[in-house]
Amino acid sequence: MLALVPTASARIAAIGIYLPERTRTTRQTERDLRSANPRLKLATGLIARLTGVETVHVRPEGWQTSDLAAEASRRALAESPGPVDLLLFASASQDLIEPATSHIVAAKLGLECPVMDVKNACNSVINAMQVAEALIAAGQYRRVLIASGEQPSHGVRWELRDHEQFIRSFPGYTMSDGGAAVILEATDDPATGILSSSFVAVSRHWDIGTLPTGGSMNPRDMDSAYFDMDGQGLQRAFLELGPQPVLDLLERNSLTWDDFDLVAIHQVALPYLPPIFDRLGVAGDKSVITIADHGNLASVTLPLQLELARERGLVGPGSLVLLIGLAGGISLGLMVVRL
Repeated sequence: MLALVPTASARIAAIGIYLPERTRTTRQTERDLRSANPRLKLATGLIARLTGVETVHVRPEGWQTSDLAAEASRRALAESPGPVDLLLFASASQDLIEPATSHIVAAKLGLECPVMDVKNACNSVINAMQVAEALIAAGQYRRVLIASGEQPSHGVRWELRDHEQFIRSFPGYTMSDGGAAVILEATDDPATGILSSSFVAVSRHWDIGTLPTGGSMNPRDMDSAYFDMDGQGLQRAFLELGPQPVLDLLERNSLTWDDFDLVAIHQVALPYLPPIFDRLGVAGDKSVITIADHGNLASVTLPLQLELARERGLVGPGSLVLLIGLAGGISLGLMVVRL
């Protein structure tokens, strides 16, 4: 494998994943939707056919977003014990608008360190890794805990006005609850850690997918408390962005797809993946498919794929990994990591 010159000396010391044992099948989701909306003729099997999602995880009763993040963090800290100099809560979800959810996670972990939230939809974790890497490179911190708890289940719309609202609410039925944690720490090994990264945003597409409630636009509108998304519009926006940012990153670092042991990519629907792999020119077996068994876990997705690849022996110390984050807004996050 090729040796790269890193942009900062920050390595992944540990990963922690928490997936709730309670699950809901797509078949059950469709039964519940038909029961709640008897006047709408909802096609049987449509969600599974269009998305490939068979099962999603549902948070334990009474758990908050911070609980999911804290449980994943405990697992990461068990793998790599030691001080935490900074806690970044990185998620599309949150417990409250104020204070930052990072405070609540830190309190549940018994940590006394600086905290902040990093929020960018499904790219929240990879953006938090970008922030942590820069702070470690600047010498401000040596060990940073990135904690994510995703709880999109609260934004699922079960009572529908019409078929149009069903289509706009469709992505929510494939989203899943879970937690992830990544510990980044300073390293003196120039060939290990985050070696290169690139981030792109095309923000004119921000309104394609929203969860509108809680902010200044819709502070108290209960009808805005659910996902509203133009799924086809989101797909078109990412196709418009194209593969060039990924190919440019590879070229800048003199890499080919053969150099990677794993390509972890955010997954929103199974049928979307083959065209993406085809446009990039990467073999599908370079990735770990999580969307079918675990649903769309938002920012938990990339850490989950890393952890599953470790468990299956696909990657280990020295492996080269490419993280590809895709998020509403829209944004693209790319990161080359040597484990």
